[in-house]
Amino acid sequence: MTITARLNIGESLGDRVMKVDHAGEHGAVCIYHVQKWFARWRAPDMIGDLDHFITHERQHRALFGQELRRRGQRRCRSYLWCGLGGVALGAITGLAGRHAIAATTVAIERAVLMHMYEQIEALAGIDQEAVAILRHIIVEEQEHHDVSLANMNPHGFWPRLLEPVVGLSTHAVIWLGMNLRSR
Repeated sequence: MTITARLNIGESLGDRVMKVDHAGEHGAVCIYHVQKWFARWRAPDMIGDLDHFITHERQHRALFGQELRRRGQRRCRSYLWCGLGGVALGAITGLAGRHAIAATTVAIERAVLMHMYEQIEALAGIDQEAVAILRHIIVEEQEHHDVSLANMNPHGFWPRLLEPVVGLSTHAVIWLGMNLRSR
């Protein structure tokens, strides 16, 4: 699959990828924070994993933020919307409990990993700084996917509901970030 992007004047594909992925990491931090709040009640045994994921996502957000500053780029317009969406998704799935929390992470990470591999392919040879950041982050995103997959019933209700809804929503948010003009 080819990456499509509607770039601003003076903006490279790598700049846009960094902006969109930065916003996505902000959304992930918000999802995990809110899920952790509900997990204290609904799935206390998941708090350790959620803390671990939050630490990674904060680091990812910081890496993308540093790279944006280095490039002289502002964050994506969708940054705040990703945060608000993350709070809403985290609340709904956190309230639903363990299997919904795990299924949400699996669905999001499947979509994110697919896009990051596509981004690496598109940026290889033209933006090695962006490629290096993406390759570093993919390892931890894959870990989030695998840990969460082990914590859910793959044939249960939540994966059947959340995989298509959350997966499609994640793809849509990424596509919008890449194709709507940003500041």
